[in-house]
Amino acid sequence: MKYIAIKDAYNIRKGKKVIVSDCKTETSIRNIQIGDLRNNDLIKYCEPNIKYVLAKKDDILIAWDGANAGTIGFHLEGAIGSTLAKLTPKHNGLFYTPFIGYYLQTKFNYFQNTASGATIPHISKKSLESLKLPIISMEKQKKIVNYIQETKYLINNVNYQIQLLDELEESLFIEMFGDPVKNTKNFNKEKLKYVASKIGSGATPRGGNSTYQISGISLIRSMNVHNNYFSSKGLAYLNDEQAGKLSNVIVKSGDILLNITGASVARTCIINDQFLPARVNQHVAIIRCNNEKINNIFLNRQLTCYYYQLYLIGIATSGGATREAITKKQLENLKIIIPPIDLQNEFAKKIEKIEEIKKQSQKSLKYYEELYETLLYKAFNGELFKE
Repeated sequence: MKYIAIKDAYNIRKGKKVIVSDCKTETSIRNIQIGDLRNNDLIKYCEPNIKYVLAKKDDILIAWDGANAGTIGFHLEGAIGSTLAKLTPKHNGLFYTPFIGYYLQTKFNYFQNTASGATIPHISKKSLESLKLPIISMEKQKKIVNYIQETKYLINNVNYQIQLLDELEESLFIEMFGDPVKNTKNFNKEKLKYVASKIGSGATPRGGNSTYQISGISLIRSMNVHNNYFSSKGLAYLNDEQAGKLSNVIVKSGDILLNITGASVARTCIINDQFLPARVNQHVAIIRCNNEKINNIFLNRQLTCYYYQLYLIGIATSGGATREAITKKQLENLKIIIPPIDLQNEFAKKIEKIEEIKKQSQKSLKYYEELYETLLYKAFNGELFKE
């Protein structure tokens, strides 16, 4: 496979500061910002100015500065700000813009690793210019892009299915139990401490990160707790001696985990048994249900429903504290709706059925994401089509 350096294939030009308009007018044009390289969720506009740097549809756009330096976008038209740069092709017909766009998206780590700037990363122009682009026929470039886009479509479709299932679970709770904060269906209410056999948080072993093990007993931190799912990303491990000092916060099957400090405060899930045995640090609380009074799936969904999340975040940010926090006393005194246990169990069974469907969708998602990564590797290393 033949290659050409970016500097020989594209002209590189940095953007300039743009004055953003408050609203779209008959004369305004799009103001392209870093977020636009990922999606069109927040489109902004500006009035035309001869000093602005304009991107055309065939240009490749790259985030030049900041934590997102190296993010790539294409097929966008408008004025680019000072944190972006555009790559304009020197030769018509050599490259199909989406092909190079997807190729450069695979080089994000390269851009990050070669960036300059200790606190704010900046793209190294020299490293960008020296990057080699694979030269293959236009027909094969378009075939590769077609395969990539078809796989992305499958990934987006499965993600959408999972989103709909999440929404179904939320709507099911509201349909059966209403707003649990206002108690719109007039169920009995109890303080959490009267329906839980344990409420408590742990501690970080002395020495912090440097003392964590490669394997052993899980130490659950706030990064692992998300609403209605447990993430193993960044999961820390303790040895037996370290875990022994946290014997008062042993996590058991079925326990609910709730983040009680920081930006992720109020996030709540049920422990996944595959990560037991486990302990929690001081940023995560264990809530262990009295199963005769309350179903743990029902309680978890009550705590994670929209209305109760707002309520918990309100508690965490009250009092003018600089850091979000929910105290043990506040947890214990949370007012919880207590419908008849049979109704709770009926709801839990429905959630379990939906979760089974979701699990199959997540398997499909993992398969398509792995397929996508393999496709990118083979496509840009000349293994998908031989020249």
